[in-house]
Amino acid sequence: MDAVRLIEASRRALTTAGGLPELSAEVWQAQALAQAIGSRLAVTGPPELRGEALGLTELAGRGCGVLDTPRLGAGELRAALLTDLGDARQVLLHLGGLLGEVGIALVGMASAAEDEASYWQCVEAIDAADESRDRVLEMLRKLADRDRALAEREAG
Repeated sequence: MDAVRLIEASRRALTTAGGLPELSAEVWQAQALAQAIGSRLAVTGPPELRGEALGLTELAGRGCGVLDTPRLGAGELRAALLTDLGDARQVLLHLGGLLGEVGIALVGMASAAEDEASYWQCVEAIDAADESRDRVLEMLRKLADRDRALAEREAG
């Protein structure tokens, strides 16, 4: 399945999640998807994005690592369904939106945390989501710079 469709599925699942366990599972799924997209961009994406894409992979992995891994049935891991990136710019625009929503969901989870350990888990996951989003924004900036340079060469 293409990346944009998976991101949109994750956004829908995040907004319709019921209680905290389901919301936590959806946040984890979104981070895992960001990790898979980062990994794919690092290998097959535009060369100017590869360093940032590796950073995204590491940060999103950290976001998954601080949260409890949900119990998923066969075929339920959205990141494993990723078959095509499509247009890098569109993927990054959608992924940035998803990561912003993940941060908001995590703030809500932190506010509802019943113990200090759960609260700090959420805070660490918020940091990872925020830093992942920063990497996505940096990759979008690099794509814009590349396009601007190409346009200048063609015009000049």
